[in-house]
Amino acid sequence: MECIATFDTTHMALLFEKTMRSQGLMVKIVPVPRSLSSSCGLACRYPCEEHEKVVRTAEEHRIEVSGYHKI
Repeated sequence: MECIATFDTTHMALLFEKTMRSQGLMVKIVPVPRSLSSSCGLACRYPCEEHEKVVRTAEEHRIEVSGYHKI
């Protein structure tokens, strides 16, 4: 199982990736899976066991995430 964060803008996806990596998290930009939707077409994959830290870090850095998904 993977966790995916989706975004409304490319800028937020890139900022999310950069911020999470600076916190030592393994994050990778990927295309949005067909089962999900996002206006920018980019998502970030991250380890599900780090979900709470990812959400907290995104909130602290005011990164606008349109949704978090387990696929």
